[in-house]
Amino acid sequence: MNLSEQHREHKISIRGLSDREFFYGHKACPGCGGSLALRLALKVLGERSYAVVPAGCMSAVGFIFPQMAFSCNAIISTFPGTASMLSGIAAGARALGIEDFHAVGFAGDGGTADIGLQALSGAIDRHDKIIYICYDNEAYMNTGVQKSGLTPSGARTTTSPAGKRLRGAITRKKPMFEIVAAHGIDYAATASVGYPLDYLRKLEHARTVDGTSYIHVFAPCPVGWGYETAETIVVAKKAVDCGLWYLAEYAEGRFVLNHNPGEFASIRDYLFGQNRFRHLQDEDVSDIEIQRDAKWARIRREWSD
Repeated sequence: MNLSEQHREHKISIRGLSDREFFYGHKACPGCGGSLALRLALKVLGERSYAVVPAGCMSAVGFIFPQMAFSCNAIISTFPGTASMLSGIAAGARALGIEDFHAVGFAGDGGTADIGLQALSGAIDRHDKIIYICYDNEAYMNTGVQKSGLTPSGARTTTSPAGKRLRGAITRKKPMFEIVAAHGIDYAATASVGYPLDYLRKLEHARTVDGTSYIHVFAPCPVGWGYETAETIVVAKKAVDCGLWYLAEYAEGRFVLNHNPGEFASIRDYLFGQNRFRHLQDEDVSDIEIQRDAKWARIRREWSD
């Protein structure tokens, strides 16, 4: 069964979600994209989930005794150990004869693309039956908005400041989706909280995969990015519509592009709606557009049906 056939089998709607909450009463900032990504994921995966959350925003806001935000089993892992702990939990549950469960991890961009990459690589190599979700807010937000390997070019952070010589981050965002796909992973996908139905469908598919699943969900941060808290979904959607984020899947050696914007929305509108990009000059915006167009030319050539 190819991905298109699987999509038809995994139809899901907001109305079809359970009213029960498995991540509720947390202390995240208003407008937090990461907490929304986690909440929706657990609504799909349900109470028979073992959640692993490393040091980061979601562990900081979700494990505040006595107001624990998780109503399923959940544990804080070491910063680099999300995937290895998931592997251990899955193996332990099977050894105890526990069935019909999901070992799911929720790690930020730094805990995934930088600190946690080795453990994730190993889990994929073993084809461990786990679900790894990276909520990507493009910096180490929990410790003060430091640059991560997934911070995009030009973004101002506390460790990539904007000044006369350098205008924000000088490196490009790591292609994590393609990095995990290069491992021959069983299933990988990108998503955005700005397109929740697409995200929910990919979660529904990941729960059926007999092997390793990786979902990389774009999750804006109003505090670190500098926009109004009510605009999180709008910002997340604009990133996709202007071509700086894409929605895609990988399985059985094949990439599938889920959403092709056609004519891109304004990159300037997306960038200058956030404080972290307002220092950029016209030539910086042009460079970002050139990088986007080159990436999309390849994606459309290689991934489109």
